Amino acid sequence: MRRLTEAVRAELPEVTAPGAEVPVGDWGVRLRVPKPLGVVFMVYEARPTVTVEGALLPVAVGNAVLLRGGKEIARTNEVLAAVAHKALQAARLPTGLVTVLDDPDRARLRALLKRPDAIDVLIPRGSPSLIDYCRSASSIPVIASGGGVNHLYVHRSADLELAAEAALDSKLPEPTACNTAEMALVDREVAADFVAALLRAAERGGRRVALRLDPRIPAPHTDAAAPQQPWRVSGLQEHDLGREFLDATIGVYPVAGPDEALAHIRRYGSGHTEGVIATDAALAEEFTRRADAAAIVVNGSLRLHDGPTLQLGSELSISTGRMHVRGPVTLGSLLTHSWVVRADGTLRGGADATSRS
Repeated sequence: MRRLTEAVRAELPEVTAPGAEVPVGDWGVRLRVPKPLGVVFMVYEARPTVTVEGALLPVAVGNAVLLRGGKEIARTNEVLAAVAHKALQAARLPTGLVTVLDDPDRARLRALLKRPDAIDVLIPRGSPSLIDYCRSASSIPVIASGGGVNHLYVHRSADLELAAEAALDSKLPEPTACNTAEMALVDREVAADFVAALLRAAERGGRRVALRLDPRIPAPHTDAAAPQQPWRVSGLQEHDLGREFLDATIGVYPVAGPDEALAHIRRYGSGHTEGVIATDAALAEEFTRRADAAAIVVNGSLRLHDGPTLQLGSELSISTGRMHVRGPVTLGSLLTHSWVVRADGTLRGGADATSRS
């Protein structure tokens, strides 16, 4: 909390500063001035960290926020609301800038979703079903932080040791995070070798991982006399495609090449984070051009898709939409702007004449 507060404080001067004055013809200047979005409504599930982030980031740039978490964290949210109100009072700001809703009744949620006159932007965070519900039940503009059905494509040119390390780092440190890998899509001719590299990497660090292998990939040989390994292997099922495992599980699915990998991503991906491991630079460039996601990582961990890690600033969520913001929802994403035009008495006719000359 302290680190987040300090980071936000450091970012505020740049984010909230007016843009540079730009001359317009010989009659005036224009500049872009940041403004708050207004009232932000966040709907989420059992993540009290969202309450902390939601009470800080939107308000820091001048918004008011409504926070509606799941009933599982109601008691925690009650305490966090008191902390937020105490901080607002200390800053001599209205406590109404942060409202933590404690009514679990969905009727109240439905009523608020029908108030575009009072709420300026809706930010749902959680399961795909929650996000789909908010989108379909409301006409309020949405910044959607969708689920992370993310893929790591391993091309035949890949350094397989790097691919194995990237796959494990993309999953194991935070298995339930939205930027973790769920499926490795591997060119068929290197699929077995990739699995072997993955198991070796897991053994080196004693990292527990569950692999779900497509039946076309031979299962690794296990020696009953060998010490117990940190990995276990089972079969990949049809219902595993397009799902978030939400634990230390990685699926491995063989593909004929980049065309099949990209078709699989288009069908099952959530538009959050995709990655490619390849030493073929032209192939990597083609993948980044054709893959549709908020972030595409080349030769690295998918968990690099993070506002502070990318030095984009503190983030409230990661948006999978295309409008207003895509990727990390940073302080700047919680602002809109006005154009200020200093006309010095100029009328439209005079401005048009200057433009034509």
